[in-house]
Amino acid sequence: MAATALATALAWLAVPGNASAAPAADTRHVQKVGTGSYQVTGTGSGLPASLDTEIRRDAEPDAGLTAATGPSGAHRSLAPLRRAPGTAKGAAGPVHTNPRLLRSFDGLNHRDQRTANNGNQFSLEPPDQALCVGNGYVVEAVNDAFRVYNPDGSGRTGVVDLNTFYGYPPAINRTTGVFGPEITDPTCLYDPTTRHFFLVVLTLEATAEGDLTGANHLDIAVTPDPAGTWDIYRLDVTDDGSNGSPVHPNCPCIGDYPHIGVDAHGFYITTNEYSFFGTEYNSAQIYAFSKRALARGDADVLVTQLDTTAADQGRNGFTIWPAQSPSTRDYDEARHGTAYFLSSNAAEEATGTQEYVSTSIVTWSLTNTRSLDTARPDVQLQNTRVGVRRYSLPPLSDQKPGPVPLAECLNDDPCATVLLGEPDPAKPEVESPLDSNDTRMQQVTYVNGKLYGALDTAVTVGGATKAGIGWYIVRPRIQHETLRADLVAQGQLGLAGNNLIYPAIGINAAGDGVMSFTLVGTGYHPSAAYSAFDGRTGAGAIYLAKAGVGPQDGFSGYKAFGNPPRPRWGDYGATAVDGATIWVAAEYVAQSCTLMEYEAAPFGSCGGTRTALANWATRISQIKP
Repeated sequence: MAATALATALAWLAVPGNASAAPAADTRHVQKVGTGSYQVTGTGSGLPASLDTEIRRDAEPDAGLTAATGPSGAHRSLAPLRRAPGTAKGAAGPVHTNPRLLRSFDGLNHRDQRTANNGNQFSLEPPDQALCVGNGYVVEAVNDAFRVYNPDGSGRTGVVDLNTFYGYPPAINRTTGVFGPEITDPTCLYDPTTRHFFLVVLTLEATAEGDLTGANHLDIAVTPDPAGTWDIYRLDVTDDGSNGSPVHPNCPCIGDYPHIGVDAHGFYITTNEYSFFGTEYNSAQIYAFSKRALARGDADVLVTQLDTTAADQGRNGFTIWPAQSPSTRDYDEARHGTAYFLSSNAAEEATGTQEYVSTSIVTWSLTNTRSLDTARPDVQLQNTRVGVRRYSLPPLSDQKPGPVPLAECLNDDPCATVLLGEPDPAKPEVESPLDSNDTRMQQVTYVNGKLYGALDTAVTVGGATKAGIGWYIVRPRIQHETLRADLVAQGQLGLAGNNLIYPAIGINAAGDGVMSFTLVGTGYHPSAAYSAFDGRTGAGAIYLAKAGVGPQDGFSGYKAFGNPPRPRWGDYGATAVDGATIWVAAEYVAQSCTLMEYEAAPFGSCGGTRTALANWATRISQIKP
């Protein structure tokens, strides 16, 4: 099949900015609050409930409702739905199928999530896929479920909801109507030093009636055996003085979009801090722990919090993604241990404007990380800009047409009444596009002295503006106590008539890698895809791990559930290095059915392949670069 691809490697734009330091750090104590583990629970029917207990409306971003329903909830973004024009042009290149693919299997899907814990779950979009691999285990978590696999794809455990895993009441008790805490944004990694897994989620506290209280915290689970018992720590991120947190403006705040990384000494979590009940954005927060203290299961550990307000030449930090490394040999021990991070600065959160265009990314360093293992942590944060090719807000991703039985049901009054209790007042519904993310940085890897990262951007390919990927290879160093960073290579990847969204790069110790993403457009239903990624020159040809079977057909894309709708996808994929191989995780659609099949008993399940309100799935693949 003829296709158009874009992959440009340019090093001449290496223009380091002046390094700048962040404000002083805040250190406090965090306690272990208990343990968590996989527990056997029943499986629900998957039949839709009334909307007030099917979609958690005050957790709107992950529930797919519009901002008009209120600002509270996770995965905030100030990005508008209208997108900036593309800036890149492409060159011809082929799409191939499955070379180097060692194994590939379905991970968790929306039906798994919704029916977990006897069905005492909400319908959630998108999955926010977490993946970590090590010690012979493959671990996946999504909104809001968890499972451990063997490397061949067989289940080491069953599916457990995250509320049960972390020891909370159900998200919704469908017998009593009592609401529990809302868990979101799972992320995990395997640390090669301690040989432990780390799994982090954001938890929003709620009343029994389902109102969010404003209290929220990060739950950190740590174990050497993911099928066994995990130690759990709880970090308050409200930043209004609660539980030792600092007092920041516009708070209580939410520690949104947490992501994690490690170096030789530390375990790092970064968040985006928004006002919980307002629309104000403060800045990215960095939390630094001793990873050895967490792995030991110490009852009391220290965390150092760094606020990045105005740290990027007067701009606020936004989605500062911590790096992971494939082996202990790849850590930087200079300056008593140095951890690295990457971020972008095109978003309104960073610029204060709605232009969503930039020609730089930001490299961050945290030095003296060895001190995290002491009673007096003393780390220093710096950053510097690196000049790159212009990137901008991507357009929404169009889909290949196909059957969308949820939309068709909403357009049919008797069928819509089963779901809504009345005909759809907003009909007609049509096949929706997918969210293509904003311009925030995605997963970051540090290996062989170089940082690898990618983000979503508009690209012009085949004469049209589509969603594509900007990727970067940066060489950071500390010179005379000042952070410097050089651009080694960069490029933009696109495919004519299609969209490439939610990239994640994994690089092994030899410098060979893979960039995973969702491929969707006029030629493809949402598919799990990847690109070969050379540690020196970047992205190459595009391959399919698994082709999508049908369109995305979820509630977040339809006016009946929020008008205007906020279609969802992502919010991120993941990669994990396991020796010479790379495991990748991406969202795709694994089923398709007609309205007749959708309406057949049990209603909305299409033979047990989906739920009435959503049909997302995840794909896990092992690739030998």
